[in-house]
Amino acid sequence: MFAKTVLDNGIRIVSQEMTDHRSVSLGIWVENGSRHELQHENGISHFIEHLLFKGTTTRSAAQIAEEIDAVGGVLNAFTSKEHTCYYAKVLDENLPLAIDLLTDIFLHSNFDGDEIERERSVILQEISQSEDTPDDYVHDLFSLDFFQNHPLGRPIAGHAETVSSFRREDFLTFFHQRYRPGRVLVSAAGHFKHGELVAEMQARLEGVKQPVSAISSLDDGDTLPQTQRGVFTHVKPLEQVHLCLGMPGIHQAHPQRHAAYILNTILGGGMSSRLFQEIREKRGKAYSVYSFMSTYTDTGYLGVYAGTSLDSVEEVVDLVLKELKGLAAGEIKEDEIRRTQGQLVGNIMLGLESTDSWMSHIARNELYFGKAVTTDEICQRIRSVTRGEIVELARILFRPEGMAVSLLGDFKEDYQIKDFSLGQ
Repeated sequence: MFAKTVLDNGIRIVSQEMTDHRSVSLGIWVENGSRHELQHENGISHFIEHLLFKGTTTRSAAQIAEEIDAVGGVLNAFTSKEHTCYYAKVLDENLPLAIDLLTDIFLHSNFDGDEIERERSVILQEISQSEDTPDDYVHDLFSLDFFQNHPLGRPIAGHAETVSSFRREDFLTFFHQRYRPGRVLVSAAGHFKHGELVAEMQARLEGVKQPVSAISSLDDGDTLPQTQRGVFTHVKPLEQVHLCLGMPGIHQAHPQRHAAYILNTILGGGMSSRLFQEIREKRGKAYSVYSFMSTYTDTGYLGVYAGTSLDSVEEVVDLVLKELKGLAAGEIKEDEIRRTQGQLVGNIMLGLESTDSWMSHIARNELYFGKAVTTDEICQRIRSVTRGEIVELARILFRPEGMAVSLLGDFKEDYQIKDFSLGQ
């Protein structure tokens, strides 16, 4: 059973009671991510996420880890372009501990100077590790190329230069400006009572007040980015070339989002998808190839990733464009649509068999739609999408004038890839 309560200070609490489970997943979400940073602040949201686990006024970092490990629970966090989430998963009997730990790190973190320096080193290693993982790194490069000069294009972890420049007062100022009650959401799923959870969270979070100072970082992040078209080459000594090809897509709550789910899955969402069958199975030109959607509050993009040899780059790009052209021309059969609809419905329902996935599901519904969206509604909308809707969306999205390609590999100085088109 879904329930929602708004505290007097504006903090929202949403929950899904699941009496047949023994676990509870609890998350504190903040509508703040790398999108809300100025250029010189890039990476500070992610850095703050790390620091909240490094000690409070009553617990050291080691004590925080020991307490959650002692009950076999999980305590973790993540930062995205638009959100930060601190979450715990425990047995139902240990929910009081999860509440205590999460609210303690959220309200009483020390931002200790020595811990800041240690964690700075950790994050710099994290950035280096990402850059040494080319199939991940090319996605960061594509975002930078595609959303040039906009916060959405910058990496969540920041750059070595920005991460090295942050000082304790920078964290405190940003934290107090961004972590405002109106941008905080508590989400829980599992075996508990909503009323009891609300009482506990109100007792702990009612003192969170709206700051007086203005939020300078909002202005840049809330503008709609201008996307770039073209081919962008990045040189790195690698055995393969890693490529991302993308184009403007849809935002998170777009009315055509269900058609987009189907279109993306037909294109490259599994082993039966067109890209996997054509590029890997039939031609052996890539081990990993898939399509994906990145969606935000007001924009998004649809992309394709592939890793291939230097000699096969142009062939792989041409094969991708051929599939895009075919979809835009309406070369889609009804049985392919039915199969894909079944695949999506199955993936959704199987993915929601744990309390942590439900916690995230109801939080994202509240953040992007401002209401609960039932699984029955989602599945019904997916199954009701028509062939005409999919073809119409493909024609809108798959336009050569909006496409960009980022290439990461061991290119020579004189290497050039031909420009691309859909043959129009």
